[in-house]
This record gives sequence, C-alpha cells and structure tokens, in this order.
Amino acid sequence: MFIVLLRFSSNKARAAEFMDGHKAWIQKGFADGVFAVVGSLRPEGGGAVLAHGIDREALEARVNEDPFVAEKVVEAEIHEIAPSRMDERLDFLAA
Repeated sequence: MFIVLLRFSSNKARAAEFMDGHKAWIQKGFADGVFAVVGSLRPEGGGAVLAHGIDREALEARVNEDPFVAEKVVEAEIHEIAPSRMDERLDFLAA
C-alpha cells in the first residue's frame, strides 16, 4: 500500500486551470480500484492519496498522468507502507 503526497509547488496558482483533469484522474483511480482515500493536506498543503493493489512502477506512471503533477502544480512523493498490523476492517488494503 502507498501514500502519495501531492504538495503544492510554486506553480500552485495554476491549479484552477487543471482542476477538471485532476478530478478526472482521481475518479479514474477510484474506478480502477487503486485509490482507497483521497483528501486535502491541511492547511492548504496540497493533497494525499492512499493507493493499494498496484506496484510502485505502475503507481509512479499513474501519478505522472495527473495533470497537477505533469504541469508542476504539485510535487509528488510516494511512500510505500508494509503493514505489520492492521485493523481487520482494512484487510482489503493488504490484498
């Protein structure tokens, strides 16, 4: 499982310009069953994605398709988590 941090860059002012494409990218991530959670980093730091069921290389390619990443509105950081213990309600994330 992965946490992707999408931290605003100095190009943040262009976010509105690419918002529709970014929202479509998020929707595709959910439709493909890769994204489990998407939300904002508070306060106004960018966004975060919890991704699962994908390998790092494929996730990196997917993240690079985000218009916010491609247009340098955000800088992406991908962090892999190897869970050693999880609440059973989250077992689907480990699959």
